[in-house]
Amino acid sequence: MIFRILFFIFIIVPFLIVSIPLQMLIVALRLPFWHMLPRAFHNLACVFLGLRVTVVGRPAAGRPTLLVSNHISWTDIVAIGSVIDLTFVAKSEIRDWFFIGLVANLGRTIYVDRARRADAHRTSREMSARLADNRPVLLFAEGQSDIGTHVLPFRTALVGAAQHAMTEAGAKDVAIQPVTIAYTHLQGLPVSRTERSLIAWIRSKSAAQNIREILTGNPKDVTVAFGKPIPLLEGDDRKAVTKAAENKVREMLVALNRGRPLPATE
Repeated sequence: MIFRILFFIFIIVPFLIVSIPLQMLIVALRLPFWHMLPRAFHNLACVFLGLRVTVVGRPAAGRPTLLVSNHISWTDIVAIGSVIDLTFVAKSEIRDWFFIGLVANLGRTIYVDRARRADAHRTSREMSARLADNRPVLLFAEGQSDIGTHVLPFRTALVGAAQHAMTEAGAKDVAIQPVTIAYTHLQGLPVSRTERSLIAWIRSKSAAQNIREILTGNPKDVTVAFGKPIPLLEGDDRKAVTKAAENKVREMLVALNRGRPLPATE
C-alpha cells in the first residue's frame, strides 16, 4: 500500500497535472494522436492498481472494428485501454462522476443513456462515425458488470451501429471482434470465487466499496484475449452475429478461468 501511495503522489499526480490540459488541447483541436496520453495513463494506472496484463491474440487492424467484451469491473477499462487504442462506450452517468467523468471525456468516450430509447440513435451515429474513420470502438455488450465466472447475454441494439457505419458513414469491411477479459490470479495464485467478489463490481456494492477493495487488494493477473474477427455484411442478421460473438467470449472466459489453452484466436 505504501508503494501505491508513493506512486500516486510522485508519478500519477505529476502526469495528470501535465497531461490533462494537454489532452484538452489535443481533443479541442481534433488532433489525430489524441489516444497517446490516455494509453499512457492506462499503463500507469495498471502499475498503480497492481494489474499485470497478458494479451492473447491481437486486435483487428486495417478495417472498422467493433469490439464486444464481457465486463467484470471498472478496472477492465484500465486493462484493455493499456493494450489498444480505442474508444469506449459507457453509460451516461459516468460523464458526471468526479474525476472519472473528466478522464472519460478526454478519452473521447461515447455515452449512451439507457433510460432513453431514442438516445441509442445518437449513440449509434457517434459509433458509426468512429468506425468509419477506422477507430476501434469497444462495447461491454452485457450491459452491466458481473462476477466473472460466466457471460451474460449480449445486447444487440448498439451492435447495429457497425451496420449503420456501412450505409451512413461509408465504412467498408466492418468486423465484430470478440474480446474476453479474465482475472486469473491473485498474488500469483488462482482466483477463487470468493476472491472474484473482491474484484468484480456487482450490484450489491457501492462504487466506493469496490474501489477500496481494489486499492487494498493484492496484485492481479489479468488476461485480455482477442478472438477472431467476425465479418459483418450489410444484410447480415445482427442478432446472429452478436450471438456468435457472445459464444466466443464465453468459450474463451471458461478456458481462461480453468487454466486451459485458449481456442484458436487467429
